[in-house]
Amino acid sequence: MSIFRYSEWDGTQEFLDFDHEELMDELARNLMQDGSMSYALWKMQRQGMRDSQGRRLPGLQDLLQRLRQKKQSQLDKYKLGSVMDEIRKKLEDVVKTERQGIQKRLDEAREKVEKGAEGVDEELGQKLLKRVEDMAAQNLEKLDGLPKDIGGQVKELTDYDFMDDEARQKFQELMEMLKQHAMQSYTRDLTEKLKEMDPETLANMRHFAEAINQMLEQRMRGEEPDFEKFMEQFGDFFGPNPPQSLDELIERLQKQMAQAQSLLDSMSAEDRNSLDSLLRSILDEATQYELAKMNANLEALYPGEKLGRQYNFTGEESISYSEALKLMEMLQEMDKLESDLKEAQYNRSLDTIDEEMVKELIGEDAAQDLEQLRNITRILEEAGYIQSKGGRYELTPRGMRKIGQRALKDVFSQLKKDRTGTHNLDRKGQGTERMEETKPYEYGDPFHLHLEKTIMNSIYREQQTPPLKLTPDDFEIYRMEEMTRSATVLMLDLSLSMPMRGNFQAAKQVAIALDGLIRTQYPKDTLHVIGFSSYARELKKQDLPYMGWDEFDPYTNIQHGLYTARKLLARERCNNKQILMVSDGEPTAHIEDGNIYFQYPPSMRTIQLTLREVKRCTQQNIVINVFMLDESQFLNAFVSQMARLNKGRVFYTSPDTLGEYMLVDYMSSKKSRL
Repeated sequence: MSIFRYSEWDGTQEFLDFDHEELMDELARNLMQDGSMSYALWKMQRQGMRDSQGRRLPGLQDLLQRLRQKKQSQLDKYKLGSVMDEIRKKLEDVVKTERQGIQKRLDEAREKVEKGAEGVDEELGQKLLKRVEDMAAQNLEKLDGLPKDIGGQVKELTDYDFMDDEARQKFQELMEMLKQHAMQSYTRDLTEKLKEMDPETLANMRHFAEAINQMLEQRMRGEEPDFEKFMEQFGDFFGPNPPQSLDELIERLQKQMAQAQSLLDSMSAEDRNSLDSLLRSILDEATQYELAKMNANLEALYPGEKLGRQYNFTGEESISYSEALKLMEMLQEMDKLESDLKEAQYNRSLDTIDEEMVKELIGEDAAQDLEQLRNITRILEEAGYIQSKGGRYELTPRGMRKIGQRALKDVFSQLKKDRTGTHNLDRKGQGTERMEETKPYEYGDPFHLHLEKTIMNSIYREQQTPPLKLTPDDFEIYRMEEMTRSATVLMLDLSLSMPMRGNFQAAKQVAIALDGLIRTQYPKDTLHVIGFSSYARELKKQDLPYMGWDEFDPYTNIQHGLYTARKLLARERCNNKQILMVSDGEPTAHIEDGNIYFQYPPSMRTIQLTLREVKRCTQQNIVINVFMLDESQFLNAFVSQMARLNKGRVFYTSPDTLGEYMLVDYMSSKKSRL
């Protein structure tokens, strides 16, 4: 039962309209070229296609290109050096504020001494001023001597005694931010939840890392860690989306550490070293030890699984450290989706592609395109054209008939209305087909009377009143076409030269079209198909859509092909037997005494044995018609000799006209006007 869902039209929706007929036509085109069902379906999904209105369904390649463009737009937008610029500016502001604060304290102290502060001894006032001046000089000397690198400046200012409260507050805020950044490299879930990184919080973070290390070490020893107990103690650290297993927690940790590493790797060498040393120096030694231990345990459990990679940013827009980490997360998700899209093109399956991820990273329209690509096989399967068997799709009998009909349509669509076959049949067979043309009756003709013309002949002969009197001269009968039953072997050259010269697809299309023609219009006829290169073998008609050439086989064994065809026709009980051979090359192989011989240019022995097989076919009244897709002096001489021996015909044709020559000639040879 089909289910249909409707929603209000808002003018923005645009749906591609693919029906099973269009999809089957596209599948048939791909099968004709490649011969592999899985490859043909994959090609439709990879390259996309157009619907009946000319709109195009994007394929996997288009989705991949759009993803890469989105990714590149992010790389062209941001400047990673701004991460350090932000820290550097905050630090410069701290130092500037402290210098201004020192000067302010000096000015205030001097002003009090000059005015004489109430209740303060002048001598004592001078001593207090001297103390402020000494402290100011000492602090200014420390500020002047700060290291050039940011890490060194932060380390010096950590032990620095600020004279200005505002500068002290700004430095504390900077330290809080740096501690957040340092922990975000490992556990961003936690640091987003915790706003203040006070000593108690850092201690809890250290205990958290200790607990994780304990579980990792248990797993390395082959023991089963108590993840539930861990979550009872630290579950509130994770917010609304806690991990459901140790494996999920490990995956999160690895991704977040990889994102931090990607951020560092994508920065300049100077900024990378400065930020790395800065973040490491922010945490106490105990916490640093546990985090380093966690990193080592993860590496020991999952060696080589480093997800981080370097990105080349070229933009100018500033970005903070937290924003940069989120950007790294998005870029790594894009990398994962890109990998899935590439993998889908190789394993020919869309199952590994996360539709929600496509929607999030590329857009909702891309997710809809993916869904339509997935529906291709479903639509074809529901229409009865393909079926899944043993985990692979194959054509159903209905699909086979559809491909034959399409091949016939393609061939006959090229014919002009006045083009007809010119090879009239001089043999008689059983069965007749009535034509619209008529003739006067002659003794011995089948009495298929055309009543209207017979009556009019009587009236024209003599004016009469009913009842009319008829004479034998009044009789007008339908002309008939004599229909013959025939047995045909289609010999297809499968050697390497056929695809190299662009002839194989046309030969394959003609084979499928001829099979379809005989099945639908001449069901009493029989058709065998033989493929030949170094050897000849019979091809099953149900395998014709999947037929491919013999890769790396450049030889053409016409002798073995004729021998195989002759043996097949010997089993047929009819008078009309023929071989239709399609080739683009002279014979370069033969079989003698059970051994196969190859030679190019062709040897005289190969020519002799091939022509001997032509004579045997002639002795058994088998007509050989040759359709040549190439011309050369030697080839022309060989096929001409074949025609003289057999009294068959030779057609010099091209891939574009092969079907017209063969199918029209086949039909015209079925009929003889009586």
